[in-house]
Amino acid sequence: MAKAIDHVINSAAKMLYMSAGTIPCSMVFRGPNGAASGVGISFMCCHVSNPSAAQHSQCFASWYGHCPGLKVVAPYSAEDAKGLLKACALRLSSHMSQSAIRDGNPVVMLENEILYGQAFPMSDAAMKNDFLIPIGKAKTERVGQHVTIVAFSRMVKLALEAAEVLAAEGISAEVINLRSIRPLDVPAIVESVKKTNHIVTVEEGWHMYGIGAEIAAAIMECTTPIRVWVLTLQPMRLTTWTPPSSA
Repeated sequence: MAKAIDHVINSAAKMLYMSAGTIPCSMVFRGPNGAASGVGISFMCCHVSNPSAAQHSQCFASWYGHCPGLKVVAPYSAEDAKGLLKACALRLSSHMSQSAIRDGNPVVMLENEILYGQAFPMSDAAMKNDFLIPIGKAKTERVGQHVTIVAFSRMVKLALEAAEVLAAEGISAEVINLRSIRPLDVPAIVESVKKTNHIVTVEEGWHMYGIGAEIAAAIMECTTPIRVWVLTLQPMRLTTWTPPSSA
């Protein structure tokens, strides 16, 4: 993903704009993202077990999500992967708007390598050929009342596990699977926080300028009085450990 970033951001993402809408760039870029097995996993660790982890185990969500002209998705489950990929790559009928080909701009699909070997249940609806997941729509994986946990990709699994632990302590956590990084489903997050009054974001990216920071800013900028009357504590961001530049 790092080697391709010049072509994705400097060419593909800007082609439709630079051509005044005459040259679409309807492409889907799939690539590994986040921690990977076999190259050292540095997520939330105080040391790196394999030096190559510094070059391979990193999250590109905020890198690509920062760039106008791109749509960025990050599936967690098998249903996410199938539904999002079809929404990205297939030419849809005229009454459906979520299509990378009809949109004219490229899509970056960030896939966690560790999830490749994991099995997920598939609903009957997801097994159908016409199953699609709209880009830009988050999914509530678990309903809760006391705290909202927002995550994407492999971190959804950890969020769901954390929710189970919290439930044993009498804390009801709502888990939101973003699925889409850009566009971000801010209304879904806001509606959940209105109910729970607390929010925790979880990501494999670094702390500064991350997806959690964008979510926190979006909540503060929300036109509804959520920041004053609803959010009782400041947003909490859980991210990967950030090593010093001299490491």
